[in-house]
Amino acid sequence: MHLVAVLALDHVIPFDLSTPIEVFTRTRLPDGRPGYQVRVCAERPEVDAGAFKLRARWGLDGLKGADTIIVPGTAVPTAPLPPAVRDALRDAAARGTRIASICAGTFPLAATGLLDGLRATTHWIAADLLAETYPEVEVDPDVLYVDNGQILTSAGAAAGLDLCLHMIRRDYGSAVAADAARLSVMPLEREGGQAQFIVHDHTPAPTPQGSSFEPLLGWLRDHLDSELTLADIAARAGVSTRTLMRRFREQTGTTPLQWLHRARIRQAQHLLETTRHPVERIAAQVGFGSPTAFRDRFKRTTGVSPQAYRRTFS
Repeated sequence: MHLVAVLALDHVIPFDLSTPIEVFTRTRLPDGRPGYQVRVCAERPEVDAGAFKLRARWGLDGLKGADTIIVPGTAVPTAPLPPAVRDALRDAAARGTRIASICAGTFPLAATGLLDGLRATTHWIAADLLAETYPEVEVDPDVLYVDNGQILTSAGAAAGLDLCLHMIRRDYGSAVAADAARLSVMPLEREGGQAQFIVHDHTPAPTPQGSSFEPLLGWLRDHLDSELTLADIAARAGVSTRTLMRRFREQTGTTPLQWLHRARIRQAQHLLETTRHPVERIAAQVGFGSPTAFRDRFKRTTGVSPQAYRRTFS
């Protein structure tokens, strides 16, 4: 079972602390077994959480053996990081532990030096302060989260939930992550938040809830295997191509054809995870004219080949 250790620092933001606890403890595998064991760790037994105090069951030793460590944000992001916490996080990184921050948790993570030379994000209101305080970090204030492989960071509030679902998908595939998302009443992957895109692979097709284009997006999802032109999509929407382009970008942050490509790749990921269909068949099922075109588009979108993706997530 995957062990997640949530680090509770003084002045921890309760929302940031509770998000990974709730998401990971509710995650179930297809056979009903829990996907994660979660422990809350702190330097001292009692932690100041602002409106209340909490008692952590685990000390910093609880970080040892964890597969993932989560660093929630704090209400005082520039507070000095206790040396013992700094050393514990560095030691964990040296062991290969995955470490992720939520919201202003990027600040204590940056204080360890583990983000030097890496791209990172945080709550938009603190992005300039992060860049000023840690100039070796490449701060991107526009994205929901950044996945550097071993080190991940997320923006504020709900973006922490996006990041947790992304990690579940990395660990167990889209079916398990989708189930966790439903329990959280949250889209598995979404457009919005700090930006209209998400950094790293598995970029999803945007599905903005409440959009006037929701019926059109549903129709597009039902016709991924069809050869669709911009004119076809505009005709379905009952608008001119120019109006379609303008309104579609306003509501989704992308173009209709880009959305369609990403939806096709998203469906291909699902088929690669859940079926043994040959790549050639999947290419046809998601509307690509040739397996070569499918492989090229898939690798550009996800960073890996369809075969490599299947080996990882099936």
